[in-house]
Amino acid sequence: MIEGLGRLGGKGSDKPAPIGSVAKVMTAYVILQSHPLEGDEEGPTLTVTAADVADFTSRIASNQSLVPVVVGQQLTQRDALEALMLPSANNIAHQLAVWDGGDEASFVAKMNAAADELGMDDTEYSDPSGYLPTTVSTAADQVKLGRAAIRSEVFAEIVARTEATIPRNGTIRNYNDLLGKQGVFGIKTGSTTEAGGNLLFAAKLSAGGRTYTVVGAVFNQPGTGTPQQLARVNTVVRKLLSAVRSTVKEHELLAAQPVGTVTTAWGSTASVTPVTSLKVVGWPGLAIPVEVTTSAPGPGVTSGQVVGAVQASGVRVDLAADRATAEPGLWWRLKRLG
Repeated sequence: MIEGLGRLGGKGSDKPAPIGSVAKVMTAYVILQSHPLEGDEEGPTLTVTAADVADFTSRIASNQSLVPVVVGQQLTQRDALEALMLPSANNIAHQLAVWDGGDEASFVAKMNAAADELGMDDTEYSDPSGYLPTTVSTAADQVKLGRAAIRSEVFAEIVARTEATIPRNGTIRNYNDLLGKQGVFGIKTGSTTEAGGNLLFAAKLSAGGRTYTVVGAVFNQPGTGTPQQLARVNTVVRKLLSAVRSTVKEHELLAAQPVGTVTTAWGSTASVTPVTSLKVVGWPGLAIPVEVTTSAPGPGVTSGQVVGAVQASGVRVDLAADRATAEPGLWWRLKRLG
């Protein structure tokens, strides 16, 4: 999806499949919906409990993505979100879920309710980390979520970071190796044996003197282990973004040549021309609605007088008379007096 333009395209199965840690985008989205942050706010403090440490310990044997915690350790909400989104800590996903929902099941219910609100009809969350293969979705559904999530400036700032620092743990690093390349500024990687390699991404695109946001997803890429899976998905995303840049261009929709005529009551005419050509960004096959408005200029018009406008994709160009209309003749005036 290209914000402000529409859906560029898609390929592959639309059958729901495991998505791995991409599920954490919804976890962060629900947390920020319930506990909004602005600017550099840190938010409330979360204190690590013995239950949190037990949860962390129970995940080590299965080689999950984790951030070590100890009893009494304090994390701000922002710290926890950074640990969730950068090194993809499954234990922090659980801790945030319990902090917000009281227990994991209640929080997962909130995740599924948010998915319903966003129209993610092919999505079902079973856990806040995405480790369970029963947490399933589609690329199209996750693009809907990605578009909603990056509207939060705090979320967008966090997922664009290559690293962060949290208490006791020091520097944590982002698994998303595409950050800063080809305009990529997020959003989330994910990989498990069942899910393969996944990336929900956002990138900036420059075209026609404007900057657009591209949100896309590549899921279920093959590979043996996380490094191979993520390398594979990154290769596909690079190709996609290169294709987008070569396809999405500025096109002339309406040339600066006469497109209409103004006719006075007495029959004098003047051609009407856009003051500049109307250029819009798009791609072959994209349907772009065009809106034309006209104004009542009065009995006659002067050269260059604006008599309307044409607008498409947020670009507006005035329509102006090419010359002045002639004054009415004596006979027409006399008939009007009569």
